[in-house]
Amino acid sequence: MYEQKRSILQRRLVSLLLSSAPFSSLAMVKHNNVVPSSHFRKHWQNYVKTWFNQPARKTRRRAARQKKAVKVFPRPTAGPLRPIVRGQTLKYNMKVRAGKGFSLEELKAAGIPKKLASTIGIAVDHRRRNRSLEGLQANVQRLKVYKAKLVVFPRRARKFKNGDSTPEELANATQVLGSYLPIVGEKPNVELVKVTEDMKSFRAYDKLRIERTNARHVGKRAKRAAEAEKEEKK
Repeated sequence: MYEQKRSILQRRLVSLLLSSAPFSSLAMVKHNNVVPSSHFRKHWQNYVKTWFNQPARKTRRRAARQKKAVKVFPRPTAGPLRPIVRGQTLKYNMKVRAGKGFSLEELKAAGIPKKLASTIGIAVDHRRRNRSLEGLQANVQRLKVYKAKLVVFPRRARKFKNGDSTPEELANATQVLGSYLPIVGEKPNVELVKVTEDMKSFRAYDKLRIERTNARHVGKRAKRAAEAEKEEKK
């Protein structure tokens, strides 16, 4: 008897607490949904990225470029000459860019020894292979243009060797700042054609269907023609 009264009182007390508590803190959501809970204490001020050092970095980069230009004088500031190569895969092979170095075949065609190339500002990549005649010719022409414009300073002043430029060329030589012999992609030439009556009457979809059918049955038709030829010989 005592235990029954006690359980009844406990149930009443729990129901009283539930009725007096706020709805948002105790009520559950329906079905398989997220329990509402506010997450606003993230201290976002600690994770804000500032960029107040941008003007100082700009000045520092400019000073570093000037220091490098003085250090590498009279060489170009952009580094050694790079070949024209195409991007890898079908997605990027229509774009041209600078490669790692000229191949040995390109240097040989341009008449530049491979050991001399790296000493006169030409990058060399002995692993590269030329897969197309157009690419080989373009890079050979690039090397010839560079060689014609090249001014070679002697290692020691007033001690000229074979291959060094003349004193007049040395007096007029200036350091190349920025990129030289830039790589520019060729724009395709679009040819405009007048639309004729034959073009208008041509049904491209029907033609594709016919050619697809012919390609599918080419084996059967060849076999049938061979059998018919055998029968004629008999």
